[in-house]
Amino acid sequence: MILAAGRGERMRPLTDHTPKPLLTINNKSLISLIILSLRAAGIRDLVINLAHLGAQIEAALGDGAALGVRIAYSREPEALETAGGIAHALPLLGSEPFVVVNGDVCSDYDLAAVKAAAPGLDAAGRLAHLVLVPNPPQHPHGDFALEGDRVRTEGEVRHTFSGIGAYHPALFAGVVPGARARLADLLRPAMREGRVSGELYRGRWQDIGTPQRLAAADRAARDAAH
Repeated sequence: MILAAGRGERMRPLTDHTPKPLLTINNKSLISLIILSLRAAGIRDLVINLAHLGAQIEAALGDGAALGVRIAYSREPEALETAGGIAHALPLLGSEPFVVVNGDVCSDYDLAAVKAAAPGLDAAGRLAHLVLVPNPPQHPHGDFALEGDRVRTEGEVRHTFSGIGAYHPALFAGVVPGARARLADLLRPAMREGRVSGELYRGRWQDIGTPQRLAAADRAARDAAH
């Protein structure tokens, strides 16, 4: 699943008329770059959630055939936040563990690794596997700690959640359909029970959350292409 329903408030005014996943880096939309990374990892069946200006995303991507994937859309009456959006899409995602990527992540992380972690999740055991990254300048205190292969709510060294993870549908069982719900509110209790695993990725990763970060990523991509 690609999360693409957010308003992108920090990206305004760019997102007043264009949904954030359709903003471009070196003339390629953020969401198309993510789709190509998923396809390279062997993930071809995708669900994309839509809210703010979602019709533009659907018009740009269609059924996904042009990018070599199959896309189903989960339309939200309003953005339901991460956990709410995933819970709303469960009828399309099915009963097996699945991979989720934020629609504003730019990274060279090999998504085959998180895909490989997904089958190890179980309703009675591990509920999630998160990819963490070193804290970027805009988020110096991080989100979670990593103790061996387990993600903890607290620790001496904290890392930032990358927006890339794998989840078992059972994690979202308590979310009321159509309700807004934050992913962290589901993950933290599971972490305290030792039911969230993780890994630390030290390669290229950017959260394209502001116009300045988008411009920096665009310059870096153009420089790399020459």
